[in-house]
Amino acid sequence: MDVKIINQKWLNLCTKIATDFDTDTPDIKTILFLIGVQELGQGPKKFTKRQKEELMHIANCRLLSEMGFYELEGLDQDGWPHWKIVKAIPAYTLIEQEYLLKQLIIHYFEELAE
Repeated sequence: MDVKIINQKWLNLCTKIATDFDTDTPDIKTILFLIGVQELGQGPKKFTKRQKEELMHIANCRLLSEMGFYELEGLDQDGWPHWKIVKAIPAYTLIEQEYLLKQLIIHYFEELAE
């Protein structure tokens, strides 16, 4: 997808999330946290710092599963999803990583909206 289109869709998504949650424009970490909470499926609640990190990891795994890098193994006794890596992730630059994540996040929210 064209960089200009990705940037515009990203701006639109961030604006929508800021409006929906009545907050400042979120950064990529905040959006990963929201995806993690969505994927956990236990609704909003208080999370420890470690749990917040795990939620962002869940989001990354979920997003990268779209490209075949991760596969869901199942849920643990507390209902937390566990993923296994099935294909090595290329050594992307930081700019490439951010661009890729933005594309995957946009796609994730577009699928939710369908």
